[in-house]
Amino acid sequence: MDADALRALQAPLKSKYKDDAAAAVLTLRATGAIDESKIACKVETGRAIAEAGLHPLTGGTGAELCSGDMLLEALVACAGVTLKAVSTALGIDLRSGRVTAEGDLDFRGTLGVAKDAPVGFAAIRLRFDLQTGAPEEQIAQLIKLTERYCVVFQTLKQSPASTVSVTTTPA
Repeated sequence: MDADALRALQAPLKSKYKDDAAAAVLTLRATGAIDESKIACKVETGRAIAEAGLHPLTGGTGAELCSGDMLLEALVACAGVTLKAVSTALGIDLRSGRVTAEGDLDFRGTLGVAKDAPVGFAAIRLRFDLQTGAPEEQIAQLIKLTERYCVVFQTLKQSPASTVSVTTTPA
């Protein structure tokens, strides 16, 4: 897809959203079923069932996906798609690229071993390795806009209001 095709694809959407802001708002949903026989949760991805379980450093076998890995994978996917869309829109020749996300976890936090250890990532690093002949100022603009428009990156950077609720039914 080239820049003109991308603009043609997105122009009616942008126009619609400028005229009707509510049309641009969507609630995304993920659903998972708690596994009765083991410590796991089967997440419906829309394409297949992804089974998440404990990371080996918390007692898991490693047979199931780690939700921390899934978070980093979502970041890589979002950043990669955003980078490609922005490079296409700007007409930047991007021959190939790799996106890598790394996150530092201290499992003492999630296991309740040390109250001073954070539960969750203490740091996340996102890296792009690009094959391109574009000048540095174009690359800087590409990364700036990718960071700005990557939904997952911005969500991690500016944590949204979050709530938890529960409903129960008799066993």
